[in-house]
Amino acid sequence: MNATDNAFIIVCSALVMFMTPGLALFYGGLVRSKNVLSTIMHSFVLLGLASIIWAMVGYSLSFGHDIGGLIGGLDFAFLNGVGPTTEGSPADNLPHLTFMIFQCMFAVITPALISGAFAERMKFSGFLVFSALWIVLVYAPMCHWVWGGGWMGEMGALDFAGGAVVHMSSAAAALACAIMLGKRKGYGKTAFIPHNLPMTVLGAGILWFGWFGFNAGSALAADGAAANAFVTTHMATAAALLSWLAAEWLHEGKPTTLGAASGAVAGLVAITPAAGFVTPMNAVLIGLGAGASATAASCSRTSSVTTTPSTSWESTAWAEHGAHWQPACSPPRARSASSTATPSSSGSSSSPWSQRGSSASS
Repeated sequence: MNATDNAFIIVCSALVMFMTPGLALFYGGLVRSKNVLSTIMHSFVLLGLASIIWAMVGYSLSFGHDIGGLIGGLDFAFLNGVGPTTEGSPADNLPHLTFMIFQCMFAVITPALISGAFAERMKFSGFLVFSALWIVLVYAPMCHWVWGGGWMGEMGALDFAGGAVVHMSSAAAALACAIMLGKRKGYGKTAFIPHNLPMTVLGAGILWFGWFGFNAGSALAADGAAANAFVTTHMATAAALLSWLAAEWLHEGKPTTLGAASGAVAGLVAITPAAGFVTPMNAVLIGLGAGASATAASCSRTSSVTTTPSTSWESTAWAEHGAHWQPACSPPRARSASSTATPSSSGSSSSPWSQRGSSASS
């Protein structure tokens, strides 16, 4: 166990946890005032629900013994064998509990991302049932496929911090929910005006802050890969913010506060799968493309509301999390023999963790 890495990942886990209340504020500011508490509750309650499901079966299904490349076994159900030592930990420089709780925070925020697609349109009881089933039936298998030794990881899919596991899965679910639920009552006839954009901007700022733990922490060590991920995260987000504003300025005639917040989130999403694999200047290019493409997706969605059962413009879940993400697939990177601080797999040399922590220059 590496004490420095352990402390770093514990702090990063707290940062990722803080993202969920930030997301609650982001979405809460976009809805009408009568629905702000229910919208915030959709995110906040998952800190409880998702955490318990993760401890009971979610972690084991994601990182347990591989079964046919599709799902993990029940080796770690109810955190059996998950303790304060490195025994059984997918990262041999971290206590198993530290690795588990870091991954838990990803499982918490992912279903919360989906909630923006059905803001104001789903009963709380239905939301709880949907979220519980989605974590077990969709998130856990997807996590195993990419990070737990499943078929996508074996194919060489590179997902540094959750482009597929978190954002692609939540974007697809958000779009499916929007299509199934249909338009809001009165949509197209009644104005759906965000009740508090300062709340949304504050939420975006908290997401930006917490995302450093999300991406840099995915190096699973306090090393150069973490530093690279930190810098690329910031640069891509800054570029996407400016790109969204520029596109909005050209299309609408003026930039907006909501555009700035949305652009920042789009940049954070876009850089996530590549944060540890690209240079800072490449991250700027990714951010520029993300801001422009997500703006186009948002404008296209808004202009086609009369023909498509989409969400209203205040829901940014699909445009930001699914419009511009592309999986990065290439042969797994070899670990540098001199990188002793970077975590390696305990067991199989083909574990995706041997690539997830590789630096951009390796």
